[in-house]
Amino acid sequence: MTLQRFTRPFAAALLLILSAGFHFAEKPITVFLIGDSTMAGKQVKYYPEAGWGMPFAYFFDQNVKVDNRAMNGRSTRTFIEEGRWQSVADSLREGDYVLIQFGHNDEVKTKKSYTDETGYQKNLVRFIAETRAKKANPVLITPVARRSFDADGKIQETHAVYSRLVREVAAAQNVPLIDLDKRSQALLQSMGEENSKLLFLHLAVGEHPNYPAGKEDNTHFNELGARKMAQLVLADIRALKLGLVERIVVP
Repeated sequence: MTLQRFTRPFAAALLLILSAGFHFAEKPITVFLIGDSTMAGKQVKYYPEAGWGMPFAYFFDQNVKVDNRAMNGRSTRTFIEEGRWQSVADSLREGDYVLIQFGHNDEVKTKKSYTDETGYQKNLVRFIAETRAKKANPVLITPVARRSFDADGKIQETHAVYSRLVREVAAAQNVPLIDLDKRSQALLQSMGEENSKLLFLHLAVGEHPNYPAGKEDNTHFNELGARKMAQLVLADIRALKLGLVERIVVP
């Protein structure tokens, strides 16, 4: 066989591989995050408060765009009523992902954002159905735990009802579930009552210019806490073997 005859099929195969690679690069996917303040991006004036969606954006390769639409104070109902969900639904393309984490503001009856149990599940089902209608991939996430310990130093369940509702919808709709409530509770318990403060917005008087009077917040994370929660989400993405696994660039 002459060199020319050998190199021709080799060159053709190489071109096929390269063209396939270019074709893949031309089809990036977007991961939409919808939820509340525990997931949301923060303005500089609120630092060091951080939502877990902020570090999450850096876990993937250049072909993945993380579009964080989460917003402080929103419930499933207000997210829909304000047109925020419609904006996401209109932007969805085949192969995209929607990570859905609500509950903090749905469950509190004294808040204007309150959504009863039936309405909450109905809204989650709507997010799922309209995501699938665009041939995109919904993923349900239970609300992340608040830092609350009892007198014996045991972490307390703060989202029992609404986390259960998410689990029920995930099972009924055959949707991947990331049980961030359970995962975050386990993390806080392992750290203990005192050390777990390191993950939240706990600041002494004069410690940070954004909070000159100090701050003691057991719901919202600092930068370390946000990254720890994002890592829990990432671990379940791997465990669930979602298509996103192939795009992860962090160890």
